[in-house]
Amino acid sequence: MYTSPRISTAVLLAALLGVYWVSQLAGLWNRGTTIEKIVFIAGGVLVSYLMLNGLVGYCRKGVRRLNEILETTSIDILLGGIAGLLLGIMVGVLSTYPLSMLRGWGHYLIIAVFLICGALGVKIGTSRASELFSLLPFWGSPAQYPAEEPDETKVLDTSAIIDGRIYDVCQSNFLDGKLIVPTFVIEELQHIADSSDNLRRNKGRRGLELLSKMQKHPQIKIDIIEADILEERDVDAKLVKLCKRLNASIITNDFNLNKVSELQGIKVLNINELANAVKMIVYPGENMHISIIKEGKESGQGVGYLEDGTMVVVEDAQNDIGRDLDVVVTSVFQTAAGRMIFTRKSREDHQHHAHHLESQVQAVREVNLYG
Repeated sequence: MYTSPRISTAVLLAALLGVYWVSQLAGLWNRGTTIEKIVFIAGGVLVSYLMLNGLVGYCRKGVRRLNEILETTSIDILLGGIAGLLLGIMVGVLSTYPLSMLRGWGHYLIIAVFLICGALGVKIGTSRASELFSLLPFWGSPAQYPAEEPDETKVLDTSAIIDGRIYDVCQSNFLDGKLIVPTFVIEELQHIADSSDNLRRNKGRRGLELLSKMQKHPQIKIDIIEADILEERDVDAKLVKLCKRLNASIITNDFNLNKVSELQGIKVLNINELANAVKMIVYPGENMHISIIKEGKESGQGVGYLEDGTMVVVEDAQNDIGRDLDVVVTSVFQTAAGRMIFTRKSREDHQHHAHHLESQVQAVREVNLYG
């Protein structure tokens, strides 16, 4: 049931007019009693209202689906479908001429042949559109106008928009093709931006601001399409269905959506995986300079971080918090949370630390001796 006042009023008026027209044709006003008239009008209006409201709902779904098809279909396929339909109608006219001479079932056969020829024409025209237009000299050959690869269209997920790094990735020219943001993703961002939780509200607003910023950037190709998968309620399920319809890949940071999309055969571009792939590579035996900022989990360990956020664990550095150390890489581990680098102090720092401890011990001895 649609709650729009304009639609509901129009449907109700149409139901009233329909009941009045039917009652006039049936002659109810001249034959029926008052109770029969009231029952007929009330029941007729109710049934007509429900039927018309359902019809309006189906029409709105059809229009929305048609808009989605028109926005996501190339001009070659649209023109190919129209050309195929016209050709199918011509074939139908020629083939149904003998059937027009038949009586009885001949007219029904004509309608069936027209429908079959038209459907076949549309199917052939859309599936062979590129080959058809490549034969036209003014349209250009495939070499002059290379077809866009199916996976060049990429659908943006809510998590990738909120993350914000997609803007920098687009500016670095690592992504080719067009970015698509469906309207149900924007609705989810608006819902997050209206949240009572301060953190979620800031994330939603930041995502909406980022979309506006990307739309204004001249080098970023991004389109917002009127698309809604009515048979699905979950946003992740809608994204998967949309990507399969458009033969597009998806950009996301969501672990669950990543796995579901891969199972459905959809190409996934994960920004977290990209960030891990471009981190600095280190090998055992390499030297690095690190600032110790806190204690490690194990006794005697100190922890620091590289600029890209990689955790560096330093042995025997628990007492060096706040100092900068030269360390040597001993091993590198890749975990689900990221990469960890284990190191030890370089020989110079180790000797300096030992000398520092010896000086402290000597000072304590002197205090005990003369104190």
